[in-house]
Amino acid sequence: MQIQDVFNRYGDDLKRVEALMDIHIRSDVDIIPEVIGHLVGSGGKRFRPLLLLASADLCGYKGEARYALSAVIEFIHTATLLHDDVVDHAQIRRGKTSANNIWGNAASVLVGDFLYSRAFKIMADAGNAAVIKLLSASTSTMAEGEVFQLVKCGDIHITEKDYFSIIEKKTAVLISAACAIGAILGGATEHKREALTRFGLRLGLAFQITDDALDYVAKDVNFGKAIGKDLEEGKITLPLIHCLKKSTAHEKNLIKEIVGKKEADADAAGLIMALMEDHGSIGYALKKAAFFIDEGKKLLSGFQNSDAKSALLATADYIMERRT
Repeated sequence: MQIQDVFNRYGDDLKRVEALMDIHIRSDVDIIPEVIGHLVGSGGKRFRPLLLLASADLCGYKGEARYALSAVIEFIHTATLLHDDVVDHAQIRRGKTSANNIWGNAASVLVGDFLYSRAFKIMADAGNAAVIKLLSASTSTMAEGEVFQLVKCGDIHITEKDYFSIIEKKTAVLISAACAIGAILGGATEHKREALTRFGLRLGLAFQITDDALDYVAKDVNFGKAIGKDLEEGKITLPLIHCLKKSTAHEKNLIKEIVGKKEADADAAGLIMALMEDHGSIGYALKKAAFFIDEGKKLLSGFQNSDAKSALLATADYIMERRT
């Protein structure tokens, strides 16, 4: 099964999720649906709802709550994007001008808050205490991750341990929660719920690592954000951590100067990319991502073979294949 087969399998379900999202972003304050619609309608692949739907399918759940909770997951994710773009002074999101550059920082932050509150209202209406507990903990952890990343911004002494802690908190926990919710809805055993939770966590780690690698090597026209943006923002991600570790003292000083200026012009970005190529840093990062994908796929061995399991495995493989 390929990723397009997965989207085809859950295409009608994703349309139900989209319809619910459209209903829940309605507001008498016109700017709210305008801002949300700009971001939600700008090409996101609904990766997290897809994982929730496939996980619920794997665990035998066919009820209506999967649609509402998929919308919740996507609303939480979208809220974080709105807030992140303000913090990062982003210019581009998914190939379009970012919301903060159209409506301003205040509107982006407040609409992000609206999405968070709307997500928790939908959750409360769904009435599943286990899901509410899980997503309450997950959103708190995500906020911690974002703050920790802010603290470490520009710190060339950041360790791999720090990096993995950041991406687990800010990215992987929500992807993990999406998979876990599918298991909760399906009434899966504790063992299977834990397996799907850990599967999602590893997919989330791999997803962020590949995203960070693509920041240096993807084609700007496809990637949806300016290439080298992490460098410009002073974010030290895995490829640069590895490059710093392998660099000479002179090379380290050059990198430190570039990161400190937070100015990723073409020459600076070119220098960093050349050093990464010399030290095999992109390959190192992608190898780490592949390791997490392999670990994640093994965690599904306890589930019987099915189209739903094949869909999850194909989604895992897609993370390593994507270029956007």
